Amino acid sequence: MKIPPRLNFFLLLLFLASCNLPQRGQALPPTLVVVTQDLGASPTPTPFQPVTLTPSFTPEPPTNTPPPTFAFTSTPLPQPTSPPQTSRTQYTLFALLDYYGNQLAVDETIRYTNQAGVPLNELVMAVEPNHHGGFNLENILLNGAALNYDLNGHRLTVYLPQSLAPGTQVTLAMRFHLSIPAKVKDHPYGYDVDQVNLTDWFPFVVPYSNGWVLHDDYYLGEHLVQDAADFEVNVRVTEGNIVFATSGVGEPNNEWTRYRLFGARTFALSASDQFQFVEATAGAAVIRAYYYPGYETEGLAILNAAVRAVGLFESLFGPYPYGSLSIVQSDLNDGQEYDGLVFLATKFYNEYDGSARSNLVAIGVHEIAHQWWYGLVGNDAATEPWLDEALSVYSEALFYEYIYPNSYDWWWQWRVNYFGPSGYVDTSIYEAPTFRAYVNASYLNGANFLEALNYRMGDDAFFAFLRDYASRYGRGRATAYDFFAVARQNTTADISDLIRAYFRGGY
Repeated sequence: MKIPPRLNFFLLLLFLASCNLPQRGQALPPTLVVVTQDLGASPTPTPFQPVTLTPSFTPEPPTNTPPPTFAFTSTPLPQPTSPPQTSRTQYTLFALLDYYGNQLAVDETIRYTNQAGVPLNELVMAVEPNHHGGFNLENILLNGAALNYDLNGHRLTVYLPQSLAPGTQVTLAMRFHLSIPAKVKDHPYGYDVDQVNLTDWFPFVVPYSNGWVLHDDYYLGEHLVQDAADFEVNVRVTEGNIVFATSGVGEPNNEWTRYRLFGARTFALSASDQFQFVEATAGAAVIRAYYYPGYETEGLAILNAAVRAVGLFESLFGPYPYGSLSIVQSDLNDGQEYDGLVFLATKFYNEYDGSARSNLVAIGVHEIAHQWWYGLVGNDAATEPWLDEALSVYSEALFYEYIYPNSYDWWWQWRVNYFGPSGYVDTSIYEAPTFRAYVNASYLNGANFLEALNYRMGDDAFFAFLRDYASRYGRGRATAYDFFAVARQNTTADISDLIRAYFRGGY
């Protein structure tokens, strides 16, 4: 269906009426109601309240917290009142953005519960902005008293004054400042002429599994491992008519705009004084496609693909994990996923010719699939990247098979077979000799394996397995052993020969 470029409202009617597995080759465009936003005026709150997943707590801003300032002071940060009792870590942030000066001042509160099973004398946090320079930490406080800490590269070790027993909670407060660097095309973090992107921009506590899990950065792939957490992020700007694309839906909070996200790995946002967007709903989620002026057709196209992808993946994998999804045009080499937000390269928008046989649609669907495979079901992206990347590539195949069946064979040839993928699927980011070898093994040969597994198990058992896997490990982390254990529980077929053919590990 060719979408008129400046259509303000349109309907594509066909709702997924049940959770039954759709028939292969059957197109599934869910109900789509689009509102086109002209953002020349100040942004307004969302005109409707989407149904969201029930949160484990209701965060409140700290009592009498002074707004962050760009001139650091030694003023102690007061502690929040009535910390909620929940096992997930909660992050509350107040972030003041100087958009045109490329500066950010942040007050952050972290409520951390020890789930390590052993007493902890320290907490280890990842501080990714310190890779780029411009991270300035004023203090870290516990009950108003400053804590000792070491910051070495992206590893921040905070020493606790007394041991934190298993199952007990501690609340830390910190104030820091970012001088946001110029963005490069191989990573979204930073600023350019028309955008400021904040990704992995605040300190977060890394998982503990027989020690703190914080891998070294490496150019081939992602290195961070993150526990699911709950976020309340409050933002405002010093000046300008700035639009935020974020991992949540905004609501007024006095002079701030508050965003909430529950059970997520991180919270990302993008700010621009040029953004326009179109929005729709898919199930309970609000979906917004943010784009620059002149890209109206492409914005509608990726929104349409996103609504179809979310509807399909909900039927195949389980409910969409969050209350919203933002798709953001950015000057990158590729796409990049975060919880509830994905970036897509402007070159994909420039190349788009109106066809689903395009990077805009295929890579867009790939990043959307990561909302299940990375966001909902976490994994170690450095040592077992195939668990989210191969599943997201194969989700592209499923999208074309069900939504655009005439393009299914094209997708396999263009996206996979053309590159002649080979190599063990369970290759880490530190092992492959080149980026192409890494992608061919973990991504593309991983998709070959999943297709073979699907064929061996049969559709009913295979999709029952994926739903079971997503349900068991949702908001947790899975390993390859977990993946294959759940697969075997959902089939009577022998899959050991497939594992030997594609993997070197003894699963």
